[in-house]
Formats: sequence, structure tokens, C-alpha cells
Amino acid sequence: MVQVERSAELQSIDATQVLGAIPNPILVIGRHGEISYANPAAEQFFASGASVLCRQNLRDIVPFGSPVLQLANQVFRERYSVSEYDVDLGTPRLGERLVDVQISPVPESPHLAIVRLDERSMAAKIDRALTYRGAARSVTGMAAVLAHEVKNPLSGIRGAAQLLELNATQADRELTRLICDETDRICALVDRMEVFSDKRPIERGPVNIHQVLEHVRKVAQAGFAKHLRFAERYDPSLPPVFGNRDQLVQVFLNLVKNAAEAIGDDPSGEIVLTTAYRHGVRLAVRGSKDRLHLPLEVSVQDNGPGVPEDIRPYLFDPFVTTKVAGSGLGLALVAKIIGDHGGVIECDSRPRRTVFSARLPVHTPTAEDSGELDE
Repeated sequence: MVQVERSAELQSIDATQVLGAIPNPILVIGRHGEISYANPAAEQFFASGASVLCRQNLRDIVPFGSPVLQLANQVFRERYSVSEYDVDLGTPRLGERLVDVQISPVPESPHLAIVRLDERSMAAKIDRALTYRGAARSVTGMAAVLAHEVKNPLSGIRGAAQLLELNATQADRELTRLICDETDRICALVDRMEVFSDKRPIERGPVNIHQVLEHVRKVAQAGFAKHLRFAERYDPSLPPVFGNRDQLVQVFLNLVKNAAEAIGDDPSGEIVLTTAYRHGVRLAVRGSKDRLHLPLEVSVQDNGPGVPEDIRPYLFDPFVTTKVAGSGLGLALVAKIIGDHGGVIECDSRPRRTVFSARLPVHTPTAEDSGELDE
């Protein structure tokens, strides 16, 4: 009896309901590439509604000469499923999109095929983001060593130089003054790094990220970014971030300052601040069965020349910088603060479009009461 009821229930389910529930982008295409169906994931992937997509052809939404078109022709010709990995479906409108493609014939309908896309970039971005958190931890250990093993001897060196200066000639005083100045410079650098060795838990609560970004924008436009144009693309329904307001201001002020410096004096320079709620992305915590839910995405985008390709893998490492007078600690500190919040940060850069995206946990009463992240 149960088997009969289940069979009747399955027969009542429409095929589009099943396709619509699949989290991967799905298209149903005809023999000549005409699109007859697009599920919600495909709408999000191609940034177009299903009604718009169904008035287009497959060749209209993929790059010119894309191997997807050849795969589709092969499926209709030979009537079996084909797959191809690491296919670039990026366009100027969609940005970089690296996917695995699988196209399968519909057995009961020889003039239809199903196109399934598996986006690979998210896994790659998350892997890079966890690497950046590791870089932040490495600089934390280095800061503790420097503060203990370097700063104290420097104080002794400076004191000895000051004693020598009392009985030194004018020429020797210049040398003792040089010693003092250089030790002061090294101490200042160590002081900047000491923030990394602070392992105290941060005080967190509900933070309106839009108020944080608005504060950062006002500070930037009143000073270092007054010559640049700002654009905001906010999701007004975004829930509060579970974080520390002052530290989040520090993070995004640093990212906006980097964006402004990358743009320079370009009269067409623009910084875009974006917030969004991303469903379904959970990060595994190594060594446990926990999954971190980081649905809040906050991005800072600029149209500068982009990050040089040779330093992109090391961008959040300490002392890595493209600035002539930079110390290379700014982005390392950003990675540390985001990591302390239980979040991840990653960078996607190419000429005229560099995006730093932070994924952060949402505030819930449970998180606030227990001090744990939403899982």
C-alpha cells in the first residue's frame, strides 16, 4: 500500500519542479540551441529571468566560440551524455565564470537536451580564503616572537647609543643619532605587528554592515578618495552581521583605501560597495564535523589596473605589497580580523575590475548568547 502511495505521489510531481529544486544551473535546449527552460539557479547564474532566457539561444549567453556549442551538437548527433571540465563561460557582464559542463539527451524527447553547469570558482575561492586565514595565523606567531625577541634588545641598543652620545664628538653624534632613529623605526614596525599577537576574543554583537560601509564611505570621500566616484549596491533586507563594529570599520576602510590607491588619479575611477545574501554556502571546519554558515557577502570593487598576477597567491601574506613605501601589513591585518570573526576573504582581480569579498556570519540570538557561530 505504501509503495502504491509513493508511486502516485511521484507521478504527481512535474519535471520542472524537480529541475527547479536542483541547486546547479539547468537549461533545457532544443536541437538548434533554443532555450525552452531555465531553473532558478540558471537565472541567478546568468543574471537574467527565465522569461528572458527562454527568448534566447544558447549561443547568445555563452562566449563566442565556446566549446559548449560543440558539446550540444555532439549530444544531438550521437545521443549520449558528454562532459567537459574547466570551461570558461565568463563575459564582461557576468565576470569570470569557470564551470564543469554536462549535457545529456532527454530519452523521451529526441529534440531536447539538458545542460547542467557546476561552478568551480566557489570551491577555489573558499580554498584560497582558508589559505589567507592561515597566512594571518602565521603573522600572528611572528608578531609575538618579534615583540619579545626583538623589541627588548632594541631598547638596550637605543639606551647604549644615548649614553655614547653624551661623550661623543659631533661626527660621532651623527652616528649615534642614526642608531637611535633606526631603532625607533624598527620599534614602530614591531608596534604595528603587535596587534597580530592579540589573541583575546573579540566582543561581538549585531552590526548593521550598511552603517559601517556608509561611515567608511564618508571618511574616504572626506579625505583620500574625494576625487573618486562611489556606487552602492546594497541588499536592504540584509540581517545584522555578528561582529565588532570598530574592527569591521578598520577592515573596509583599509580595503577602500587600497582601492583608491590602486585607481590613483584616474578621472574615471570608481569604487563599488556591494552587499548580498548568499544561500547554501557552508565551510567545513578542519578537525571537526562543524559547518560554518557565512551567508553575508560584502564586497569592495575598483576599476584600477588590477593586482599583478605574480603576487595574487600571496596577497594576504605579511610584507607583500605593490606600494613603494608600503609595509605589506594592511591586508594581512584584514585577513586576521575577518578570520577572528569566523569569516573568510578572497580577491578576484583582473584589469579594470578588482573585487575583495568578505563572507561573514549572520547575527542570531543563539550566537550572541553562546559566543558561537551560526551553524
